[in-house]
Amino acid sequence: MKNFLKSLVNSHDKKIGQLEKRAEKILRREAEIEKLSDEELRNKTEEFKNRLENGETLDDILEEAFAVVREASYRVLGMKHFPVQLIGGMVLHNGDIAEMKTGEGKTLVATLPAYLNALTGEGVFVVTVNDYLAARDRAEMGQIYEFLGLNVGLISREMRLDEKKAAYMCDITYGTNSEFGFDYLRDNMAVLKENVVQRSLNYAIIDEVDSILIDESRTPLIISGQSNRPSQYYITVDKFVKSLKKDDYETNDDNRIITLSDSGMDKAERVFGLENIADVKNMELLHHIRQSLYANYIMKKDQDYVVKDGEIQIVDKFTGRLMPGRRFSRGLHQAIEAKEGVEIQKESKTMATITYQNYFRKFKKLSGMTGTAYTERSEFRSIYNMDVFVIPTNKPLIRIDHEDKLFKTEEAKFKAVVDEIEKRHKKGQPVLVGTIYIDKSEILSDMLDKRGISHKLLNAKQDKDEAEIVSKAGQKNAVTIATNMAGRGTDIKLGEGVAELGGLLVLGTERHDSRRIDNQLRGRSGRQGDPGESIYFISLEDSLFQKLGLERMAKIKDMVDKLGVPDYEAIEDKMLSKAVENTQRTIENYNFKIRKSTLEFDEILNNQRETIYNERNKILNGEDMSDFIKEVIKGLIEKAVDVFTGEQQYPEQWDLVGLQDYLDNKLGFNGRFNLKDLELDEIVKLEKAQLKKDIYEEGLRIYGEKEKEIGEKSFRYLERLIFMKNIDRKWVEHLDVVEQIRQGIGFQGIGREDPVRVFNREAFNLFNDMLEDIKEETTRYIFGLKKSSKSHKKEETKITEKEREERVLELEDKYKVSRKHLPQIPANLPQIRFNADINATENIDVDIALYYLSNGLEERLSEYDKTIQVKGVFPVEFQKPKDKDWEKGWYQAKIFVAGEEASIINFMVTDAVDLEEMKRKREIQRKTDLSVKFFSNKSPNISFKLDINDYKGDKIQAALIYNGDQKNASRFDVPVNDAKAGINLHRPKNGWRNGFYQLVLGVEGKGQIAIPFMIVDEYKREEEEINIKLNVNIPEGKAIDIIGQMVYIETKQQVVAVPIKLNKAGEFNIQIKKQDKNWNIGRYEFRLIASNKIILTKHFLIK
Repeated sequence: MKNFLKSLVNSHDKKIGQLEKRAEKILRREAEIEKLSDEELRNKTEEFKNRLENGETLDDILEEAFAVVREASYRVLGMKHFPVQLIGGMVLHNGDIAEMKTGEGKTLVATLPAYLNALTGEGVFVVTVNDYLAARDRAEMGQIYEFLGLNVGLISREMRLDEKKAAYMCDITYGTNSEFGFDYLRDNMAVLKENVVQRSLNYAIIDEVDSILIDESRTPLIISGQSNRPSQYYITVDKFVKSLKKDDYETNDDNRIITLSDSGMDKAERVFGLENIADVKNMELLHHIRQSLYANYIMKKDQDYVVKDGEIQIVDKFTGRLMPGRRFSRGLHQAIEAKEGVEIQKESKTMATITYQNYFRKFKKLSGMTGTAYTERSEFRSIYNMDVFVIPTNKPLIRIDHEDKLFKTEEAKFKAVVDEIEKRHKKGQPVLVGTIYIDKSEILSDMLDKRGISHKLLNAKQDKDEAEIVSKAGQKNAVTIATNMAGRGTDIKLGEGVAELGGLLVLGTERHDSRRIDNQLRGRSGRQGDPGESIYFISLEDSLFQKLGLERMAKIKDMVDKLGVPDYEAIEDKMLSKAVENTQRTIENYNFKIRKSTLEFDEILNNQRETIYNERNKILNGEDMSDFIKEVIKGLIEKAVDVFTGEQQYPEQWDLVGLQDYLDNKLGFNGRFNLKDLELDEIVKLEKAQLKKDIYEEGLRIYGEKEKEIGEKSFRYLERLIFMKNIDRKWVEHLDVVEQIRQGIGFQGIGREDPVRVFNREAFNLFNDMLEDIKEETTRYIFGLKKSSKSHKKEETKITEKEREERVLELEDKYKVSRKHLPQIPANLPQIRFNADINATENIDVDIALYYLSNGLEERLSEYDKTIQVKGVFPVEFQKPKDKDWEKGWYQAKIFVAGEEASIINFMVTDAVDLEEMKRKREIQRKTDLSVKFFSNKSPNISFKLDINDYKGDKIQAALIYNGDQKNASRFDVPVNDAKAGINLHRPKNGWRNGFYQLVLGVEGKGQIAIPFMIVDEYKREEEEINIKLNVNIPEGKAIDIIGQMVYIETKQQVVAVPIKLNKAGEFNIQIKKQDKNWNIGRYEFRLIASNKIILTKHFLIK
């Protein structure tokens, strides 16, 4: 084993040595590359692309391409990659993981492989953990790529489909791991090809790769819809669970599993009136009892979740941050809501799901970078086939990492922590105190308050100004208590004189399950060669030791007792330190097994997901499904004949009645092939092969008749529509059942059989059954198609108000909508108009119908029925009744193809409005947008011409007001000839001042006329970059994160959004580089946005 480990280390060092030699070759190209002009450097991109097309590989051009990026980075950003960064770039290009300490410039490293791999034209995704980092990195590093002629995209949740599609088609696309994953799922739920945004999965570079591929790997991405289960269901289950005694359930502290014991099973059967709760038909109830057990006896308030504003909010166990908007799945969130007595929101039903593991393993090539990955190198190798390489630091790491201090009790530990903080605080050394749980951070905060030590508390409840608090943690006398949320993302700079005091002390109050997370906290100190210290104070009552089990915990307590150290003194013993490390290793190994098991379970589902998504893609691409449908019909018939004839030799022994029922009820033959009325002499003559052939031929006749009746083009469309609907519906049902089975197997196992094998068998059988169901239902639907009928009877049913409201709520559940979130239309609007798209690739006939649902009857308003021919996007229009307004309430416009529902548009009709007033307001807004003219500050003069109807005078008084300052307005007379006035403002000697002006004219008998305009900077549309000068006032010592947004006023569209970090007041120069085409001519506004508020604007003009 020793020799094996030694060989691994030698292999790692040997590889780093080889990369160092190659980095030297790249550096030797510097003199040659820096001689190139900007244009010659940019032309290298096209040269590289041509060389790749002519047979060279990416490895062949790597050294020259890296040298080009290095030089471009220097010209654009003033930064040249260090040799160690070149090594990191090569590791990433090779599809491995580069472990680089914090502050070593990982973001710049990624530009090397991103540029190189983008040259193939297949796309590169750069993955970050949050939107701010994605926007920041795209804005900063994007300048290098754009300088070299590549285009760069950024994806975010708020983008329109067309914007997101364009971002994905860029050479390099930045975004978050969750958005990339959800886009993949959404693409595979799309019913229109135009709504698919993501390109093929070629190459991804993942920042903080350990966080995404390990910490979050067990959490699946889920797109969900609402289920129809009432709130009382969860309350009933919760009451039952709270009534249980300890003997009624069994817990496993090692893996946080809880199940009903035999006595608990008996109680459940009595309470819910069941014969056998373990029966398959009771699986759903048993699942929710388990979730309630987990919520009540495993999940801890202020550790796993908090109750905030009447809602349950999840605490991210790796960062300590709240996760607003995120919900536990599969009824667990509802179980916690019932436990805490808050409003129970509807349970979600899984529509699509994938783990990060399986999403990122779909890429042709995957790489990652982080400051902490080496401890998980075996997992990266076995699951992702990626090796971890520790990249040398550019400056030596001089941080002092002290041995742990172990205490018998938590009380003794916290007292020692506060003593240590007080000691360091007195000499001015800053201290960052790391905790795992919110409640522990609050205990420490109270203890510091009692000692009179000023400090900042940062946890999921107190997370305002997080970046500012953490950034100041390195100042003299600073004491900061933070949960894991301080682990990453914000730079801690040492204040003046702090280095001489020993730098920042990181004091951990509890070991995490993973050494890697501990190392992240240590990494807050000693960045980029700064001095610093780290130490952990731990106790035998910490959560880490609670996971050991009674036997191992007893051994450690014996070791401690033998040392004879008093309760309030720290124990510093190498054997105990080793025991702690071994404990972490044990838990790490256990967590790895769970992650591996998660992957094994999901791998089974992943293969099924691939099959379903491939079929959907064929449909989306408009493939002709007719041959496939015929093969489906043939296969179903042949299988049915084999099943109902069995192994019986003689036809009279065959189950012809069962075969007849199958053909009629499952496939929709409806008596077209009659077997029931056959006489015995006819039966004995039957042959199996001929029977299959005869039934199939009859099936083809039915198929042909339906095609002729409906029309070939409409029939081809309906085949795709019906097939996709059945796939989507059955797949969602399958996911639900499979997850319940997985939970059951995970909780109780099946004897001694491998749970994965059991799940594989069950899921395989269920999947095959689902495929059969899809085929049967598709065939039955197709055989049952009819040319749509226009006659619809109105339902004449009288119902009470209570019944009406109940029915409307049922309709909301049926159509998965909420009325309050639907588009609102005024009751007196003359015409209601929507655009629709049903993915019709050829002209087909559709029927459009309007339904009224607020009466609870889902009434079809037949006077609005119409048939039109459509292709692509088409309008759906309804005219208001002649003598009255629309009836208020909920409406649906439905689009049918041969009676089959192809699309639904929901909307609400609300109170009537003053249409003229509404029109007037819109016109005012439009005119306001158009009326404020922009003039260049380079203009020699600014002229206006006015017609003043019926004015008889020869002059009018005028005032020019700058930025609303009426007191210092310039006042003058304007001559008038024949009711026409000409105003010519000459450029002042000192030039125009940029800003907002009003030219106010006082016309006798007509009041005042105000002409607003702006004088702004002017740029030409061909300019490569726009320089915007801003003067920003920031309080001393405060740093703020800002978004810079550029808006094209003529269309009100955002053109650019860039993250900006400001930490001092003064004048700033913002450079915005041109995209892949010239700027649009017209007016622009640049905004600085902080905390969702516009704090400063700057306007300019492009001519």
